[in-house]
Amino acid sequence: MTSETPTRHTPENVTSNRPAPGAILEPAGSHRFDGKVALVTGSSRGIGASIAVELARCGAAVAIHGRDTKALDVVAARIHAAGGHVTTVTGDVTSSSDLEAIRESVEETLGPIDILVANAGGNRTPPAPLEQIPEDGWRATINENLLATFLTLKCFLPGMKQRGSGSIVTIASAAARRADARTPIAYAAAKAGIVALTQNVAAQAGPDGIRANCITPETILTEHNRERIPVALQEDLAQTHPLRRLGTPEDVAHAAVFLVSDDAEWITGLVLDVSGGAIMA
Repeated sequence: MTSETPTRHTPENVTSNRPAPGAILEPAGSHRFDGKVALVTGSSRGIGASIAVELARCGAAVAIHGRDTKALDVVAARIHAAGGHVTTVTGDVTSSSDLEAIRESVEETLGPIDILVANAGGNRTPPAPLEQIPEDGWRATINENLLATFLTLKCFLPGMKQRGSGSIVTIASAAARRADARTPIAYAAAKAGIVALTQNVAAQAGPDGIRANCITPETILTEHNRERIPVALQEDLAQTHPLRRLGTPEDVAHAAVFLVSDDAEWITGLVLDVSGGAIMA
């Protein structure tokens, strides 16, 4: 694969996609990401799957990633059925060598990655007083979230810089945005680290034409949460949100698609609370 000389986004050579004043805007359609390649880590289900499906619906060629190959096949089938272009990759996002293999596979199959959604993560430590948190649980939670996001960005940023463009979205959590005695501390600390990581990447990589933004969802009714949270508790939790409902994976997907689109071309370093109003910073 040949590499092109990177184009720096300086005032002399930057080209804006903004319409002229008074232009008639076309509604967002299924072709807004035509020619773009996207990778969504942790996209075998839940938020990641919804983001991947929405990106494909809008025309991107999407690489979906996870550890459960059967679940990945289900998401890929949804995208294929809608006429989208998709490939599946597996690998440990806490391993640099696995990530490098993922990058090579996606580039060989779809091409260089324009859109990166670092979504993979999870919680390995339930809420507890800090002194009762086991060290192995702390390390596992930090690794699965903060280390995974760091290594993912570290793997894909060089190619984006060489090409002079790229859009990154990381997924943190409302747990990083407010303190609560019921919050899993290790998870909150890891997600707060992702917020800081994303904003520093935005500051560093902006001159290379790369944008990086972070979404911090509140309680989202993923398949897992629908199963583990009793319906009565779901209803109680909904009442703590000004919009009086819990979020859906599609709520996060729509925010992610906006942030990686040209509609957000002058937005970087943003921390976007997708929280139904529960977080107001």
